[in-house]
Amino acid sequence: SASTNWHLKENTRDHHTSKFSSKELIVRRGQAFVVTFSGIEQPEQNLTFIAETGPKPSKQAKTQATFGISSTVSKENWSAVLQSTSSNSASIAISSPANAVIGRYKLSVQSTSSGSSSPATLGTFVLLFNPWSSGDDVFMSNKAECEEYVLEEFGIIFSGNTHHINSFGWNFGQFQGDILNICLSMLDRSLNYRQDPATDVSHRNDPKYLGRVLSAMVNGNDDQGVVLGNWSGNYEGGKSPSSWTGSGEILQNWKKSGFKPVRYGQCWVFAAVLTTVLRCLGIPTRTITNFSSAHDADGNLRVDEFYDASGNHLERGADSVWNFHVWNESWFSRSDLGPSYSGWQILDATPQEESGGIYQCGPASRNAIKEGDVELDYDCPFVFAEVNADRMYWNYDPATGKKTLIFSKTTTIGQFISTKAVGRDDRVDVTSDYKYEEGSRKERDIFKKARKKLGLEDKFDPTAPTPKEIEQKPDISGKFKVAGPLEVGKDLNLILVLANLQSDVKSVHVNMTAWSTVYTRRPVREIWKDSISLYAILLPVIGCKGEENSTSLSTSPFQEVVESSDIAYQPSPLQSRQPKYPQPILVGDALQPFYQLNFPPSYIFKDLN
Repeated sequence: SASTNWHLKENTRDHHTSKFSSKELIVRRGQAFVVTFSGIEQPEQNLTFIAETGPKPSKQAKTQATFGISSTVSKENWSAVLQSTSSNSASIAISSPANAVIGRYKLSVQSTSSGSSSPATLGTFVLLFNPWSSGDDVFMSNKAECEEYVLEEFGIIFSGNTHHINSFGWNFGQFQGDILNICLSMLDRSLNYRQDPATDVSHRNDPKYLGRVLSAMVNGNDDQGVVLGNWSGNYEGGKSPSSWTGSGEILQNWKKSGFKPVRYGQCWVFAAVLTTVLRCLGIPTRTITNFSSAHDADGNLRVDEFYDASGNHLERGADSVWNFHVWNESWFSRSDLGPSYSGWQILDATPQEESGGIYQCGPASRNAIKEGDVELDYDCPFVFAEVNADRMYWNYDPATGKKTLIFSKTTTIGQFISTKAVGRDDRVDVTSDYKYEEGSRKERDIFKKARKKLGLEDKFDPTAPTPKEIEQKPDISGKFKVAGPLEVGKDLNLILVLANLQSDVKSVHVNMTAWSTVYTRRPVREIWKDSISLYAILLPVIGCKGEENSTSLSTSPFQEVVESSDIAYQPSPLQSRQPKYPQPILVGDALQPFYQLNFPPSYIFKDLN
């Protein structure tokens, strides 16, 4: 029988696979590797090699290749070029095409001159994507980016909210012990493989196919995938999503449990595990964090939020806005769409909405998202809404079923879209790669284009606000400003700043509620509420210190707010005295008059936003 030398050190160095700690040869497609075998008589005579993968190898499905010795490497097919021979051994450079199916291969050789009918097995090797090869769909010309997005085992993930961006480290660990085998197991446990193994394996040459399949396999929905999501706050029977620090432990646990979903994950866990798996297979991948991320459940590119008269958030409809959401970008060409849509592709393993009947998302071309080409595969409308949806705030009366638009915002969704810098731990803002400048004419035109492509412009939508409602300017605006530092476990000091946007004096009744929430902004429970009536207001300020079951206040922050807001105040000739600032109202004190300021509302708090 033949004995084989796989030249592990030299081959893995040449193929950028030396970080794998495997005794099995791991190489990349579209590039030659050298193998020496002995035990075959007259090795230079009429050798035929067979490389095959999957449960039913076939030439038609490109999961089996038979090839002899040739004088030069073939770019389109598998080939073998003789390097050297001795009396009973031969060194051969074997090359696969740049679009070969990836996975574990068996390599056999047959010497037709010896008259032997059965081939001798040389062993197995694993073939991966090759971002260093110009013929590969995942080719990346920037070598520093290849290093970061394929070979880097540690990363930074961003979280928090638009006012305060946090970052934390993650160990992707794509080269650890058994991770490659676990990644290959994920492919063999997918719904596609279970339904038709041979066809599934034949598609494993295509990064867009594998990206989509793996976006489904990373979550435990539908297919007994890797991680079970849990946003309830109760993590009994598993680990809190925030306690994980790396993907290795999660993937190992999945295998050890007999491939039962690991409990529990939230968006950054799904994204980090998908980063590990795709980098392991050789597809350049990074994590992306989107702040104020829309979850548009009904596909109308609008997020509708409902509140009752007391200011309580109502659970009506499935739309929501998350403080942040983490997904992936992978780098590959889109031959199905055309060259302008190649490059970064969005994949999302968090189970938010079904696509094609299961929880998977992408690949959506980032260029298609920016240009509003939402009709293109895959899941572009959902991703477009995550970064572009308009936000509608409705007042809903449960007694009558009537809803009134309070106001709408077109510029708050999709902010500070972030990823780790190449070779550094800094944050890089990629918002401008997802959309044109917020509020610009171009950005609005793209939004209208997307709505038109989805047939939303022409279709009558009884839930949509009327143009009159959208254009109607509010009479009063209100905003809580944080006074002093924000510290976990300490009292929170808030100032409610109200501004009268009309020229007449009015009485106002203010209802205030505070709820604890999770990062998806799902309310957990009410922790405080109060109400107050004010009259004759143009520029009042209420201060309140909110802690569960307590409300109190210290000195008036009003002077400080005005001074820090850069207002040039000039008293009008009609005013005989300088305005005085009233003592702050203790929350709960009703009907205490505020000092009336009679200068034009246009001076009011012009840059408090």
